[in-house]
Amino acid sequence: AVKVEESGGDSVQPGGSLRLSCTVSGLGFPGYAMAWFRQAPGKQREGVVCLSWDGKSTYYADSVKGRFTISKDNGKDTLSLQMNDLKSEDTAMYYCAASGYYSGGDYCPTDDFPYWGQGTQVTVSS
Repeated sequence: AVKVEESGGDSVQPGGSLRLSCTVSGLGFPGYAMAWFRQAPGKQREGVVCLSWDGKSTYYADSVKGRFTISKDNGKDTLSLQMNDLKSEDTAMYYCAASGYYSGGDYCPTDDFPYWGQGTQVTVSS
């Protein structure tokens, strides 16, 4: 069975930093897309940073460009999200997701990702 696990969520003050980690296991094939989504109370789940299955394309939501950075350790099947200069509007449940076919581009739809973790909470508040 496919397993997606996130860690690293916490409460921080505005301007602070956090690093989220995600590990995927059980996919059974090389070269898969990984992504971070988030969902704030009362809002739709949105793609934050999405890496294509071949690693050649990375989508960043406009709201996080210049502040969030994604990195993947292929040897450990781990995806990390470095979040800097956090703002109150970054407060949300963050989800890691995996896909065998997301190829990148200008969008990162939730429907392209069949495998999901349980989420980790990020709260930015003074």
